[in-house]
Amino acid sequence: MSKKINIALYGFGRIGRNIFRLGYDNPNYNFVAISDFGSAETLQYLLARDSIHGAMEDSVELDGNYLMIKDQRVRVISGGEPGTIPWDALQADVVVDATGRFLTREKLALHLESGAKRVLLTRNPKNEIDRYVIPGINESSISLSDEIISTTSSTTQVLALMVKMLDETFGLQRAMMTTVHAYTADQPLADVAGADLRRSRSAVENIIPNTTQSPDLVQKILPQFKGKIEGIAFNVPVPNGSCVDLTTELDRTPTIEQTNQAIKEFSENKLKGIVGYTSDPIVSSDVSGREETMVFDEKATMITKDALLKTLCWYDNGWGFSKRILEVVDAYAKLEETS
Repeated sequence: MSKKINIALYGFGRIGRNIFRLGYDNPNYNFVAISDFGSAETLQYLLARDSIHGAMEDSVELDGNYLMIKDQRVRVISGGEPGTIPWDALQADVVVDATGRFLTREKLALHLESGAKRVLLTRNPKNEIDRYVIPGINESSISLSDEIISTTSSTTQVLALMVKMLDETFGLQRAMMTTVHAYTADQPLADVAGADLRRSRSAVENIIPNTTQSPDLVQKILPQFKGKIEGIAFNVPVPNGSCVDLTTELDRTPTIEQTNQAIKEFSENKLKGIVGYTSDPIVSSDVSGREETMVFDEKATMITKDALLKTLCWYDNGWGFSKRILEVVDAYAKLEETS
């Protein structure tokens, strides 16, 4: 990059902190601000010591309302509604909305009105935005006119990649997905009264069925699969590491060996760094800290009656997804430089 990208993090929960950890040492990034309801002291503490990814190698210091780490000096701002922070005064090129709270175009546009050049949402939005971007799927479609962009979700990205690879190789007729997902910050530790009855139950004591928008989003991004994909989620009592169990009916039913070889070729060539591949008998904790969007599990591939293919892929539902968000930031910066 000929000039640094000024990034503001709006929300400093798991995704916000992962983005910072992945990007603070990159000379192309200048983190200009972090907005969160937590105090500067609390944010410094949570950044320096992470229950999943451990302590940071570099020390994190606090200088008043600034976090200091290596060459980064980041202003900490008390959280507020979109539109209340003057992003233009902070010279923010990109605001990454990682709060998980503001999911409509109307709310996200307030970041633009207060001076941000572009807004990246780290969730699936509730209404129409300028573009959904999934690296490995459609990053070449981005446009300078895009202002509000969603990187969808970690599960959506995994599902989209599996659908793409299987369709390109064997032709996809239909698919049924189950994501077995680590518990999330919005789930209670103990049973509490909530609007969603299943999600009102303890996250650490139960396997909890949940809805997922991922099939709908994949069909929106890849409309050739409209009406062909469905799915469900289960939140389970692990803090990190999830998997997508995908059952597919294909035009040309492959053997187990042909399936594994096809995905391995994607992981070594066209989708290297995005799709990982393993022949080891791994479990969920083994993908903690993996930077790929997904890791395909060779040993789990199954076929029944030469008709249905079952595949399994693992993913760190916070880390690899955060890496892809920074890659989307890079893609728009490169587009601006070359235009």
